[in-house]
Amino acid sequence: MPNLKEDDNALREVLTQAKTIAVVGHSDKRDRTSYQIAQFLRSAGYTVYAVNPLVKIIDGQPCYPSLKAITQPVDIVNIFRRSEYLPEIVEEAIACNAKTVWAQLGISDLSSAQKTLNAGLNVIMDACIKIEYLRLGID
Repeated sequence: MPNLKEDDNALREVLTQAKTIAVVGHSDKRDRTSYQIAQFLRSAGYTVYAVNPLVKIIDGQPCYPSLKAITQPVDIVNIFRRSEYLPEIVEEAIACNAKTVWAQLGISDLSSAQKTLNAGLNVIMDACIKIEYLRLGID
């Protein structure tokens, strides 16, 4: 698996092939970055699943308590939780057969990244999915 932070072609492929994104740590507060990024992803055409055990509904859509509660395939798991939660989230991402684990800016854990790669998933950490999407000029 390529290092997505160093391979724009592989990163572009991940973003253009993906259809569904689970946003772990999706807030129901409009001023929060996770809410704003999820809205951007929806406007870009992705199906976005909100994951937050403390919230039931966001903008009329169900919010799932965990990745395993989502019954549809997930292409990208976009994480807005602190780095110490990455090992648990990576386990769930692997179990639900996600294709890519994406930890937002400021979120990273080397052992979780390696575990993700060892399981055959793509991984990118400490990167904003919206910034990368716009930087790559994806339509």
